[in-house]
Amino acid sequence: MARVRLTVAERREELLRAAIEQIEARGVAAVRIADVASTLGVSNALVLYHFSTKEKLVAAAFTHAAEEDLAHLRKLLGRRTSALRRLRAAVRWYAPTGQAKGWRLWIEGWAVALREPTLQEVARNLDKRWKAALAEVIVEGVTAGEFHCPDPEATALRLTALLDGLAVQLTSYAGAVPRSRAQAWVDEALARELGLERTALMR
Repeated sequence: MARVRLTVAERREELLRAAIEQIEARGVAAVRIADVASTLGVSNALVLYHFSTKEKLVAAAFTHAAEEDLAHLRKLLGRRTSALRRLRAAVRWYAPTGQAKGWRLWIEGWAVALREPTLQEVARNLDKRWKAALAEVIVEGVTAGEFHCPDPEATALRLTALLDGLAVQLTSYAGAVPRSRAQAWVDEALARELGLERTALMR
């Protein structure tokens, strides 16, 4: 059977998804152009035609993953419901106990970003946009009188720092923290930041 001919955009999408899969499985240092090409049954030359170097492929793969996460975040925060429910849904999805992106991918990304300026910019941009989105919905909730928060930006920073730290613990050290306990800590932190009782998050 002849292989379906893809558009340039479709081919790039396919290559980026394969790269993300390989990075999660092998790590950035070990993954090769050949691994990505082999996954799709294409040539190394085709991968290099679209990205020219492994470094550019990796940076594009992380950017792609980041944009997908941000699109889902916008969907969660754009629902027609209370600010508290939207914020709770976003935090629980992002948490390492939820259904967010593969945390192995991002832990790999943070490590590589220490040495790769391009990837560092991708990670920094994602971080800023996440915090800004959370802070925005917190402001909405405060304005609507749903909860109290004197510094939404600081709250967004503390919450994401907690979630990122728990992600490292749960992903890198299996069994270090039970998932149920981590989820309880996340709920407690969110309630505390908003001046609420934890039971208010269950409504």
